[in-house]
Amino acid sequence: MKHLAVILTTGLVILIGIGARFAIGNVYSEAEATNLIQALTQTGLYLGSAIAGASATTLALMLTLLGLTNQTKTDFDDDVYRSISQVAWLSTISLVGAVILLLMLVLPVGEFDQMPDGWYRLMYEVIFALTVTVCALLTATVVRLFMTIRHVISQVTPGETV
Repeated sequence: MKHLAVILTTGLVILIGIGARFAIGNVYSEAEATNLIQALTQTGLYLGSAIAGASATTLALMLTLLGLTNQTKTDFDDDVYRSISQVAWLSTISLVGAVILLLMLVLPVGEFDQMPDGWYRLMYEVIFALTVTVCALLTATVVRLFMTIRHVISQVTPGETV
């Protein structure tokens, strides 16, 4: 029950991605797949870069939060440190996924000779799925980070007003 918000928001992003994929329809030809990859590349490079930057920043902020928890006079429970670890893991996976996405997006699509049949269709499907996945991971990271910050605030704030 504790991770319900993370699961729901991640699931929502994945469902939107699946809906978008079904809205696009089937990819019937290599030329069509090449055009779709080029369309994904235009926006995907910005998205991948933003996710990589956000993930790296979040990792740095987790180090800061870890330092804060060690310097305060409050004794934090294991849940705080577990939450920080989970945010760090999600950020790391998001960063790696974003870098892989960026590497796939910079391939010179259409410039390869003698590619097997279905190569570009498969490449499009993988790029699209990876884009949806890193978006879902970023969403999960942000929600988990929010929950972690609320937990830390509730332990350092005097009184019951949080």
